[in-house]
Amino acid sequence: MYSYKILFPGDKITALHIVLDPKGETMAKDYLEEMLGENEQILLRARKHWSVLFGNIVLEIFLIIALIVISFILLPLVAFPVMPLGLLLVIVPLIGMVRDVLIWYNRQYIVTNRRVIQTAGVFSKDVVDSSLEKVNDVKLSQSFWGRMFDYGDIEILTASEVGANVFRSIGGPIEFKTAMLNAKERMGYDEMGVRPQLLEEDVPTLIAKLDGLRKQGIISEEEFQQKKAELLSKI
Repeated sequence: MYSYKILFPGDKITALHIVLDPKGETMAKDYLEEMLGENEQILLRARKHWSVLFGNIVLEIFLIIALIVISFILLPLVAFPVMPLGLLLVIVPLIGMVRDVLIWYNRQYIVTNRRVIQTAGVFSKDVVDSSLEKVNDVKLSQSFWGRMFDYGDIEILTASEVGANVFRSIGGPIEFKTAMLNAKERMGYDEMGVRPQLLEEDVPTLIAKLDGLRKQGIISEEEFQQKKAELLSKI
């Protein structure tokens, strides 16, 4: 027995999940989810703005419409079968359009609680990721039309050898930048369940609670010392 769940591009997570029954041996998941580390979560997915896709397929759409219209116009004027020939010719730009849509759809920019990931490719995949710990700065560039239609360029400056990674004409750039900065600020706190703005004043209380857990045998001495060191390093 199979169950299918399809989420479309407007959703936060876009994927096709195929889940087999308990007797099945495999489960097909979203490609990106298979690369996530333990406790790593996807916070935001983005793609290039729809105008980029439209610019790539507008000529193909025009050719498809033109071939169909010409076929209907010539149908009563010529003896040979124009309609089948026209429909046959339509396949060429249609294939090109499907290809462009798939390329656009599979190029994604993802923010997780640990890193920023860029994926591309329909059948073969190219993945580039940058740890949020290494992100030094995030620059946002928007033109007048970018502000009107909500797209822009995101430049991520990192401490790695690459130096900078640029996501051009990304949709919702402000939301993307905000998600990155918020994720970077929360790094190291999610595992402890502590709000950053309250961490410094709550450190003694948290250490006391951890000590109580240690005395009750819920956590080991090693775990207590590790968490204690992590808390003290944050102040």
